Amino acid sequence: MFDLTFPGPNEIELDSMLAIATRVPDHGKLAPWRFIVFEGEARARAGDAIAAVFAIDNPEAEPERTTLERNRLCRAPLVIAVVSRAAPHAKIPEWEQTLSGAAACTLLLLAAHAHGYAATWLTEWYSYDPRIRATLGLSDAERFIGFLYIGTLARPQEDRPRPALADLVTRY
Repeated sequence: MFDLTFPGPNEIELDSMLAIATRVPDHGKLAPWRFIVFEGEARARAGDAIAAVFAIDNPEAEPERTTLERNRLCRAPLVIAVVSRAAPHAKIPEWEQTLSGAAACTLLLLAAHAHGYAATWLTEWYSYDPRIRATLGLSDAERFIGFLYIGTLARPQEDRPRPALADLVTRY
């Protein structure tokens, strides 16, 4: 879904969405996640970092592919990265902290739709690359949970096929 165009959320809407995203289960009140907002020229600067790493790893790549990598965060007016800060804790397992971050992604996605925008949650190759994580300001211990692309639909979208509930639900 990259038929996302302007307008994107304004500052008040963005703050509201981020506030909603923080209202997740958070055992121990650790806030084991944080957000990085990419808007305006910041999307292009981050894209330059992604393209540079891609070019190092793929010196034979066609220029069009490098351009595609450079424009990854320009596919929507607003991109928000959700970063996991899950860490060892005496009482709260790291996996539970990571799930709290995933819940923040989910609420952010729903908040964007509730504000009248379209949004999609992606993790692509650059989410896992340690060089890009460092360039975009993550510590060695932090990981991207996802990048949420938010904007206005340029055209109606068809929903993808979903599994039948009968295949997913067991009654005990």
